[in-house]
Order: sequence, then structure tokens, then C-alpha cells
Amino acid sequence: MPLTFIFLVILLSGSAVASNQLFPHKAQDGTDALAAATDDGICITLVKTQGYACEEHTVTTQDGYILNLQRIPVGQSDGVPGKRPPVLLQHGLISDAASWLVLPPDQALAFVLADNGFDVWLANTRGTKYSRGHAYLSGDDSGYWGWSWDELVTYELPAMFRYVYNETGQKLHYVGHSQGTLLALAALSKDTVLLNMWRSASLLAPLAYAGSMTSHLARALAENFVANVPYWLDVQEFDPYGLASIQVFADSCLKPGVDCSELLSALSGHDCCLNTVSLAALLVHGEPSSTMNMIHISQMITTGTFAKYDYNDQNKNRELYHGQPTPPAYKLENIPNEFPLYLFHGGADALSDVEDVQQLLDGLKHHNPDKLSVKFIEEYAHFDFVLGYNSKQLVYDPLMNFLTLH
Repeated sequence: MPLTFIFLVILLSGSAVASNQLFPHKAQDGTDALAAATDDGICITLVKTQGYACEEHTVTTQDGYILNLQRIPVGQSDGVPGKRPPVLLQHGLISDAASWLVLPPDQALAFVLADNGFDVWLANTRGTKYSRGHAYLSGDDSGYWGWSWDELVTYELPAMFRYVYNETGQKLHYVGHSQGTLLALAALSKDTVLLNMWRSASLLAPLAYAGSMTSHLARALAENFVANVPYWLDVQEFDPYGLASIQVFADSCLKPGVDCSELLSALSGHDCCLNTVSLAALLVHGEPSSTMNMIHISQMITTGTFAKYDYNDQNKNRELYHGQPTPPAYKLENIPNEFPLYLFHGGADALSDVEDVQQLLDGLKHHNPDKLSVKFIEEYAHFDFVLGYNSKQLVYDPLMNFLTLH
């Protein structure tokens, strides 16, 4: 049986809900985006069904992308809104806000926070199902996909922070997973204005450096992206259920040393604590990203740097990076030493691996030790932090103690 067909079955079976064919491709204004989310959005499908109050909000970034945010203003045990501390949850790559909601309410972080007195806000990155709107572009326009995580740092985080800050009148706590941690670390290293609205950051499976990544599959994927940049930029959208994506996975699995007999473990490490519900959620809630973003992350893996996107053109780099022929690095030492940080990482994580996390911690060696907490969970891999059946006890309870302290 052809390997590409096997991948097609793995990725598409039972996943019609997440198929990119269902995503709206036309340009939307904020009213259209809010109406679409109200009809069948995350509030309706994943939050209100569990008996929680939920609000849909839209935010327009400076570069025109219209994002949907969900808000869980109160928990089930306390139905009276008040001056609850706001917490913004930022999902990882190829995901959306559903990753914080698919476990039972007593285990899913968004519900656990709401039930413990927090005002919960859920981010959805541009290009995902409920953040497909744009002020003047459609998803079929090449310009729509011309971004990497640099733009998420420059435009998305500030837009969401300002919106939540203005709505609540309070500084925000931030919790990110995977790519969501990358955005936080980059933003903290460069954006002093954002700091005026930021209370703390909790980073689950943190990413800043990826040069020592132990996932052979992720390395093979990165090498493909870096070696075929013109092709991938022409593809524009990285749809995890698209044929181009399935083909690159299939090709990468044929590389020497790559064993895809267990696909998820090959990619991210052996998750100790996922059940069938968690695995189904990973399948059904896969979301697109831009191929430019995939190239940028691949550059991190192949070069070991924590830097802006490399256009592989010194003149283009000089034009965009103030005369520098190579992209400038994000400098962890610029993160304010008194800013509260909590890092959670796992010994079985092949994406946020131990050696790269240590390099991240070395970059924070001058941080005030009273403001930097680290928790290492030996058996945890990449997705256990958001979908593990025991993450409430191992991750979320200490995380809430940290949020309450700050």
C-alpha cells in the first residue's frame, strides 16, 4: 500500500469537521467574522455545551487580520462576574483554542481556570478556522499567507493584549503552549510597550531554540522545507489535511533513521498520558498555518537560532532588518529580570527537548530566581501538557498557584 495513501487515511479519516474545505475563504469584516463564530463557533460547540457562559469577540490587527477570541467570564461555581484576573491562553502550531477545551471540564485548563476565579480569554491565530477574516484579503490571495511567527509577535499579541486589557482594565496573565511560548519569549525580548499590560507568562513545552531537537521526523520535515523554499512559498497555506502536507510527511518518513510506525511519537515524543479522546481531538482540531511560518520554524531547527525569518537574500534582509545581511536574533537577556516566568518541560518531549530548554534557561541565567520557576516532568512529551489526563494535578494546579501569587 503506498505510504502517501496510508497518511491520507490517518489524517483524513473522521476529520471532515476540520477539513479546510469547510473554512471560509472570503475576506470578512469584524461583523461577518463574529456572526460566523456565533453560529457554530467555539463558544457554541465546546463551551456552552459544558454549561459555561461564553462570549465571542473579534480583534483586528494592525496588518488587517480579523481574529476571534472567546471569553469565559465566570466559572460554574461562581456565576457573578467581577474583577477576576484575566488570563489569555495561546495555542500551539497547527491548533486552535479547542486544545484548551476538549478534556472534561475538571481537567481542561480553560474550565479549570474559570472555576478558580479567573477571567479566561482564548486566542485563535490567523488562518485557523475562526480567524480567517481580513480587512481586504481573502484566503485565496497570496498576500494573506505572507507571514511567519514574526508577524504574530509584532501584530497579533499586541492586538489581543490591548483588547483584553481595555475590556477588563487589568494586566494579563499569559499561558502558551509550544508555538505560543515562542511568541511570548520573542515579544518579551523586544516589546516594552506590551509589558505595561502583561502580568506573567507560563510556558508549557517552551520553544526558543530548536537546534538540538531529538525528533528525527521533525528534522526531516524541516530539511524539506528549507531545501524547497520556492515550492513551499508557492503552496502558501500549510493545510495539515492537504495533499502537499501529506506528501511531505510521507517523504520524510522514508528518510533513514525516521520511524513513523507511531506517527505522533515519531513527531513529538511518546506522550505518556493521552487517552482516545485526546488523540481524537488532535486529529479533528488540526488547523492550518502559512508555509512561510513552517519555513521559519524549520530555519530554527536547521540553524539552531532564535531569530527573525531569513529571506535567504542578503539584499532583502538588509532592506527589512536595518542593513543587516542576516536576520537579527531575539535576545532572551532583554527580558526584564523581574518579570514572572514559569516554564514547564518534559523529559520525553522530542520537540521541546531537554537540551534546547537548557539553552533557553541559560539565556535566562541572570533572571531574578524569585521570578523564574521551572517544573520538569520526566515522563511528559509535547502534548501531555495540554491534553494529558493528569495535567490538572501535575501542571495546572501549580500553574494556578503561580498565577495567584502574581
